[in-house]
Amino acid sequence: MESVQAIKQRFEIVGNDHLLNRAVEKAIQVAPTDISVLVTGESGVGKESIPKIIHSLSHRKHGKYIAVNCGAIPEGTIDSELFGHEKGAFTGATSTRNGYFEVADGGTIFLDEVGELPLTTQVRLLRVLENGEFIKVGSSKVQKTNVRIVAATNLNMFDAIKKEKFREDLYYRLSTVEINLPPLRDRQGDIHLLFRKFAADFAIKYKMPTIRLEDDAVELIQKYQWGGNIRQLRNVAEQISVLEQERNISGAKIKSYLPNIGSNLPAVISEKKKESDFSNEREILYKVLFDMKSDLNDLKKLTMKLMESGNLQDVKEEHEGLIEKIYGDSDDEQDIDDLNEEELKVLQIPQNSSNEKEDKYYFAEEIEEEETLSLQDKELELIKKSLERHSGKRKSAAEELGISERTLYRKIKQYDL
Repeated sequence: MESVQAIKQRFEIVGNDHLLNRAVEKAIQVAPTDISVLVTGESGVGKESIPKIIHSLSHRKHGKYIAVNCGAIPEGTIDSELFGHEKGAFTGATSTRNGYFEVADGGTIFLDEVGELPLTTQVRLLRVLENGEFIKVGSSKVQKTNVRIVAATNLNMFDAIKKEKFREDLYYRLSTVEINLPPLRDRQGDIHLLFRKFAADFAIKYKMPTIRLEDDAVELIQKYQWGGNIRQLRNVAEQISVLEQERNISGAKIKSYLPNIGSNLPAVISEKKKESDFSNEREILYKVLFDMKSDLNDLKKLTMKLMESGNLQDVKEEHEGLIEKIYGDSDDEQDIDDLNEEELKVLQIPQNSSNEKEDKYYFAEEIEEEETLSLQDKELELIKKSLERHSGKRKSAAEELGISERTLYRKIKQYDL
């Protein structure tokens, strides 16, 4: 078995990071078997190297190796590309076509961006993984194939499964062994090595002297987050090689090739999405509506207590906290009395009813009458009747009305009684 260093040199993999070495080591270990492998990692980390290593070290190395970019094939034609089609299966199918699984029989298929596969295609792929069977589009004949599948994705597969964009059973069949390639920002010691490799390659390609980074430029690229990973680093190295006349590159010069260098945050933070203003306003509106509903329920509860007891003072003492919640805290006893008096005027609850059923009918009748009387006239009428009944004694009248004597005195003065 070849060593990790020999394999990296053979496939032009640059770097000595332990996470990278572990990924290559796992690829070497699983290569002689036929188990399915899922390669994970961010876009641009070089996932396409792993399936090449696996194929070249397997007993299928003399068979075909086909790499398929699942995200680049339209949804309407991907089944035909992978499994083939019969003549006349759909408009434009002028002849029978063999799909990749038939062509690669005995070899290896690399499904890049496998997370982009449509759900219907995922069902077909699951069947191939389980028993090696597939059916061409437009055919009813079951065909067999003997291929090894290596897949790759830059998606979080558990999120895709949760959102029902990827089948859970297919994920576990594909990821018998999972190999993760680290992002470039976690391989700081390899960044300058990769840059020098790219600079040398472009110097040969464009027939010009090799660019070199000064110490401050090296420090800068090692601290940069490289959202596009190795692909972005290669792109920057090519731009500088072509555009810069001076072959020694300073930190100040390289800054112009690194976007958002002043606000580069770790990917974990940058991936968090800010909520829109509309979402915030909607949440506030929901909270207000829920609070209003709660207040209405409390008011209904208080009203029912008043109807059942017929004694406003007892209800006030028993449910003082509820009253304060509905109407707000107040240090002025007179304000609370006024509010209770308003309720009394609307509800017209009899004080000493012995028949609960009659009380309810009385309440309904009074509400009906209230539609034809003003609130002020009704209040004046009640005060007059109570004062007459108690021979002008304000204390007794106030108790009957369920208000404080001070409030009654103010009402007497207001109506000039």
